[in-house]
Amino acid sequence: MKKNYISFILFALVTSIGFAQEFNVNLYGSYTFQDRFDSYYDYGSYYEGKIEDGFQWGAGLELKTSPYMGVELLYLRQDTNAPTHYLDEGFFATERFTNFDLAINYVMIGGNRYFGASNSPLQGFGGLMAGMVIANLENPDNGNTETATKFAWGAKFGGIYWMSPRVGLKMQAQLVSAVQTVGGGFYFSGYGPSAGLSTYSTFYQFSLGGGLVFKMN
Repeated sequence: MKKNYISFILFALVTSIGFAQEFNVNLYGSYTFQDRFDSYYDYGSYYEGKIEDGFQWGAGLELKTSPYMGVELLYLRQDTNAPTHYLDEGFFATERFTNFDLAINYVMIGGNRYFGASNSPLQGFGGLMAGMVIANLENPDNGNTETATKFAWGAKFGGIYWMSPRVGLKMQAQLVSAVQTVGGGFYFSGYGPSAGLSTYSTFYQFSLGGGLVFKMN
């Protein structure tokens, strides 16, 4: 499934290159708010916790197919924690708490629609994204780790103030979500050879921030 995500992203990017009139390099930094998750699908295997807030950074390569449309290949990363209460699946099941270490990586491709005159110092924009999230979870209590790859989608809107013909300051609000009901799961437990039990929940990450835009031609 991971290969399918990568193939889709590369195909969409290569297809858009032939229509590109210019391209931009985007640098991102934002504050991401916390989100809660839980799983009670099994009476004997449950947990609840949260993905803590923190700093998210990234970069994107955007190919402009017209002055008002762009196709962007985007990478975002956040290093955070996931404090979780769960039922340990040992011989004697007991409730436990672990503050998991969590690294979240998004690889997305999306379309951006721009508003306002192309030569104006102020431009608005909105965009939709799809791709994958690669999340690495480590249990600090026993050193076990798990990596999960899931389908992800996102949306964003904001504005750009062009400080010069080639450099702009971007401000935006963004929502990205990892959909876990497509199979497999993250692991949030302390027992056994893996880092934990599987979940079928979905998490949402809302962020406020911005970055810099560089016109490269």
